[in-house]
Amino acid sequence: MVKRFFELIEREISGLHEAAYLLGFFAFLSQLLGFLRDRLLASHFGAGELLDVYYAAFRIPDFIFIWGASMVSLSVLIPVLSKRVAESKESARRFLDAVFTLFSLFVVVLCAVAFILAPKLSTMLFPGFTETQHDLVISLMRIMLFQPVFLAISNLYASITQLERRFFVYALSPLLYNLGIILGILFLYPLFGLTGLAWGVVLGALLHFSIQIPVIVRSRLCPRITFTPSWSDMRSVVCISLPRTFALSAQNLSVLVLTMFGSLFGVGSIAVFNLSWNLQAVPLAIVGASYSVAAFPTLSGLWSKGQRAEFLGTLLSAVRHIVLWSLPALVLFIVLRAQIVRTVLGTGSFDWNDTRLTAAALALFAVSIVAQSIILLFTRAFYAARKTLVPVSVALVGAVSTITGAVFFSRLLESTPMVHYFLVSLLRVEGTIGATVLVLPLSYSIGASISALLFLYVFKREFGGLGKDTPRAFWESFASSVLMGFAAYLILNLLDDIFDLHTTLGIFFQGLGAGVGGLIVGVLILYVLGNREIREIWRALHHKIWKAKVIGPDQTEATF
Repeated sequence: MVKRFFELIEREISGLHEAAYLLGFFAFLSQLLGFLRDRLLASHFGAGELLDVYYAAFRIPDFIFIWGASMVSLSVLIPVLSKRVAESKESARRFLDAVFTLFSLFVVVLCAVAFILAPKLSTMLFPGFTETQHDLVISLMRIMLFQPVFLAISNLYASITQLERRFFVYALSPLLYNLGIILGILFLYPLFGLTGLAWGVVLGALLHFSIQIPVIVRSRLCPRITFTPSWSDMRSVVCISLPRTFALSAQNLSVLVLTMFGSLFGVGSIAVFNLSWNLQAVPLAIVGASYSVAAFPTLSGLWSKGQRAEFLGTLLSAVRHIVLWSLPALVLFIVLRAQIVRTVLGTGSFDWNDTRLTAAALALFAVSIVAQSIILLFTRAFYAARKTLVPVSVALVGAVSTITGAVFFSRLLESTPMVHYFLVSLLRVEGTIGATVLVLPLSYSIGASISALLFLYVFKREFGGLGKDTPRAFWESFASSVLMGFAAYLILNLLDDIFDLHTTLGIFFQGLGAGVGGLIVGVLILYVLGNREIREIWRALHHKIWKAKVIGPDQTEATF
């Protein structure tokens, strides 16, 4: 039975939508563990000083991981490795040895420099923190700097894992990362205090890395340190990787700057920003990331063969399905934001003020769910079309827009009480402490929306537009989503007196009932409208996607 299970998960996926749904399933499992992780953090600390410190300490290690791992990402290494393996295993080994040696050294040096400069980095990046908070950030950051080393090497190993077709093992690694953090909260924190949380992060990265070792050893491609790397090979990898690295770094830099602003907005602001970010990342990981990863190999192959019409058709099909799934998610996250936050985070030290602010921040993030998903897809589409400067330019514009928005809105809310009153009234957070934090998700959503519009403009200029079917699919999905949201809101109010809203289960079932009822209404409307994408989804599900192999997402873009 176990053997049959592994045989089933290693079969090829025959279509884009089947691959996307299977990827979405594994992303969903990872997000469930992410929910548990965040619930434990919220329960223990609330949106307060310690959780601010914990999330702030993450920023530099994450930035180093992006710089190191994106240089040896799957989309760069797998095509090269496939070619080398076809030549000989010895050729592939020499290439891997060179990549492993130089890029591991690169990440280790960056971490060592960050370790030494930790006090200055903390003071510069988080000016609103007290001296005690800075001391904690320095301590946690120095421990967490082990994380990018393990994750960067794991990312390199992942290319071999996928080459050996051990997709199930690779798909488990993000789950184990979250599991390590959860173990840190449950067991290491009681033993070592706040530093136990940092060691939990390191444990998660170690598990992410370790699970792939047996596959690497059996493949006989286990990378080794070499003192004679091929510099020509390294130049080719760097030339391919740099545009993608700059694009990812621009987004990471904007998040780092928003975290810096959060340190100035008062206690709990960074925690609210990160907790709401993690919640809004669920539909992004399940829909946007899954479709972009599933489409990338097909898009790359079609472009390489000169099949421009097929390339465009595949891309626009993915766009339509992303819109079909993302618009309902956008509406439901706004309507059910309080139920989502109270169910996932509303326990222990996470009080009513924290809940209201996080729910409002989630609503502002949700506004850009469609835009963020489109960005992920078009980024990979332009990489597939060898137009690597486009994603870099768009990412830079988005980062500048986000940072500019944070500066502008923070000053506007401070100088214009009427604007502040309008924002808190619109999001129903009157009387809460620390509402200025809403500037952060608002700025991020504006930056993401500008980036998505810029991608659409460039796409229209380069490829001639979105065709007739895409606007049709958008308006059908928009109409059904609006009516779905209205139905969900009505059902939500009807269920007020049925469930006990003082318990987590009562809140969960109220939100679940409203969400399911709204979805049923939305699907019925799409059916009445004769929506083509709904029929494609039905056919994809009938292909028995669980009989297909798992294609692992690129961890430099994954949301753990």
